[in-house]
Amino acid sequence: MLHYKVYKAENNSTQWITFIHGAGGSSSIWFHQVRFFKAFFNVLLIDLRGHGKSNASAEGTQYSFDLITNDILKVLNHKRISTSHFVGISLGSILIQKLIQDHPERVQKIGLGGAILNLNFQSRFLMFMGKLTQRILPFIWIYTFFAYVIMPYRAHRKARALFIKEAKKISQNEFKRWYKLTANLLPILERIRNLDVKKPTLYIMGKDDFMFLPFVKKIVLLHQSAELIIVKDSGHVVNIDQPDQFNSKLLSFLIKD
Repeated sequence: MLHYKVYKAENNSTQWITFIHGAGGSSSIWFHQVRFFKAFFNVLLIDLRGHGKSNASAEGTQYSFDLITNDILKVLNHKRISTSHFVGISLGSILIQKLIQDHPERVQKIGLGGAILNLNFQSRFLMFMGKLTQRILPFIWIYTFFAYVIMPYRAHRKARALFIKEAKKISQNEFKRWYKLTANLLPILERIRNLDVKKPTLYIMGKDDFMFLPFVKKIVLLHQSAELIIVKDSGHVVNIDQPDQFNSKLLSFLIKD
């Protein structure tokens, strides 16, 4: 089972909020959110396979989005959490939306930062270059380059540094397993865009998230259940760049009727 950590609600609430990090990160990226949200909800943090304190998979294991979302469900079932709010960043946003497609009854409301709904030319080129170079370059070089492209500005330096630090804990083989998931990414994203899941969804996007914000703007116009908040002086990892705004906007969304 994945490594997880639970923080009981200080107000004795029975509601849960589950946080899912992105590729190369870990549950440590939510430290600003834990201190804030445990005053209102039971908080569940999960480390994805091979990330943080979760074990890497056995040699030969092939990853799929079904496998990864089932990992998350196993933790929920183990803790007897029937429903939860879900919050995700970057790849975590994809996993949550995949979870909604397959198990909508487990999801209440969702908050997505740095949400990935499609890939522009730059992101597709990065994926292509990563595929070409992963056999000859240490993965941390590739990941660091990606981090600087996706989070290039001074305001992003804290988030960028944290993700690079966490990524260094991942093995080369584990990186390759996760990278192979990108081969199935475009079909997954197309299904996400085409399905209005009818679950209240808040996208909290950094104004500088130039790769992914344009696609979110388009989807919010099409999906009636979706809302968008754009945060200034923030990039892809908005919960670290501007944690106070992220937390306050997300809480207002979760507690409103």
